[in-house]
Amino acid sequence: MRAPGPYIIMLLLISLVSITKVTGQKIEYFKVPELTKLLNNKDNKLLVVNFWATWCQPCIVELPNFEKVAKSYDASKVRFILVSLDFPSEINKRLLPFLKKNKITLDVAVMTDVDYNSWIDLVDPRWQGEIPATLFLNNVSNKRYFHMGKVDEPGLKKYINAFL
Repeated sequence: MRAPGPYIIMLLLISLVSITKVTGQKIEYFKVPELTKLLNNKDNKLLVVNFWATWCQPCIVELPNFEKVAKSYDASKVRFILVSLDFPSEINKRLLPFLKKNKITLDVAVMTDVDYNSWIDLVDPRWQGEIPATLFLNNVSNKRYFHMGKVDEPGLKKYINAFL
């Protein structure tokens, strides 16, 4: 058997760096261009984008609400994505074990651009960076709502239903 060429090995490494699988959900690594692409997406579905971190207690408390509520909506109409603001150095030793232990199945993106001032205005100009925070967005129907602070299950459903 012939050894894989350097081109194949490089493609495999790039794939592993950009997307990781943990308990079934996709984990992406975001910088400003990836966040911009997400926020400008033209799919006709509601995006529920939650900004959180494993070191944020109110964030941890609200995560089960997102998991539970996501199961009651059609994935072709609503997409949930959890954007972790954990420090890049903590991804392997803190974030990934947290996701596995808590059986988080929603898509997760890690914001690796820690210069928050370079991107938080893209999410909402009023946002000062406090978490948890959740963006409800549908660019096709031109609907957008940014919720600062923790959101409970009834609140989450209320915001989603207002967009559907």
